[in-house]
Amino acid sequence: MDTLTAVDTLSALAQPSRLQIFRLLVKHSPTGLAAGKIADDLGVRHNTLSTHVAILTRAGLLRSERNGRSIIYSIDPQGIKSLLAYLVEDCCNGQPELCTPVNSAKNQRRAKQFAD
Repeated sequence: MDTLTAVDTLSALAQPSRLQIFRLLVKHSPTGLAAGKIADDLGVRHNTLSTHVAILTRAGLLRSERNGRSIIYSIDPQGIKSLLAYLVEDCCNGQPELCTPVNSAKNQRRAKQFAD
């Protein structure tokens, strides 16, 4: 991934509704959700949702698949991996084990959610 692609991908997430859509689909990975279900869950109009998922898809973060009359959206793991790899490419001066606290923080946040 190059810098311009990374900026485009990050800018796709830099909007509240698109970030909500992305996070909802992360929770429902790998199966994804129908467009109508996403719109209903987030209280987004269907035509507005179409615009948002198109931006996220062009950014390489989502993919879609037709299932009968529904379009199922899911995250694109390769797009996410590419973005994360770009962001931490030179992490910690060649010592990737120092990035372990990022995973620990995520796990602590999950444990706190279950405790609440």
